[in-house]
Amino acid sequence: MLCDNHALADRWFRRITKPGGSPRARLICFPHAGGTASYFRGWARLVPPDIEVLAVRYPGREDRLVDPFAQSMEALADEVTSAVGALLDRPTAFFGHSMGASVAYEVAARLHARRTPSRAPGPVALFLSGRAGPGHERVRNLGEADDRELMDEVIGMGGTEAAAFSDPELRDLVLPVIRSDFQLVERYGRSSPGSRFLDVPVFAYYGDHDAHLDPSAIEAWSAVTSGPFAARSFDGGHFYLAPHAEELVGDVVGRLRPLLVRPVR
Repeated sequence: MLCDNHALADRWFRRITKPGGSPRARLICFPHAGGTASYFRGWARLVPPDIEVLAVRYPGREDRLVDPFAQSMEALADEVTSAVGALLDRPTAFFGHSMGASVAYEVAARLHARRTPSRAPGPVALFLSGRAGPGHERVRNLGEADDRELMDEVIGMGGTEAAAFSDPELRDLVLPVIRSDFQLVERYGRSSPGSRFLDVPVFAYYGDHDAHLDPSAIEAWSAVTSGPFAARSFDGGHFYLAPHAEELVGDVVGRLRPLLVRPVR
């Protein structure tokens, strides 16, 4: 059973930092809509050696290209929750950007609901980026837009996937991924069950020129936890985290350090 659990984790998570030693903590990153695990590869040089960084491998892209897209936030969160258990043998935090913030939150809520003395605990903190809190999402129906409108939206947000649009073959690979993720997020936004209560620190980040977010939508994340909450803005739009990666990762690590009190098993 242990081997099966680790095989499931290997399918769903890519190690970003180099393997070696026994990390004191883990940081699991959840990509944005249309995003991939490799989006976070630059973070490997920004974290200290005692923190292992992994990223979620969503189906339908990169080395999971033949796997069918997730059909709902609920199904995606359920599968990630099943896979992440093998990685919770030491203090673990979640970082999610945009769609990834909602996935990270839903996984954390599931782990919290299942928590018992015999089960692995959930994350020690949530770092949520570029996403409004539950019940404050703006649903824009981009998943049903035509290709040109969808591409213009991604280009306008500054998404790295936009670089593929000039190559017809790459565009044909990337657009269905983006469309499927937007549809998933929009269905979730229409039927979001609202806040599920957690008891861990929640830290929210956003670009102060993100056209689809405002401080009140970010502050809404404070309603999901009885633990500490803090928000921080960076100069930039939806993908502020690309030019500010070093500063952002430094802030995440600085906030994570005081929480690493759980002994490693």
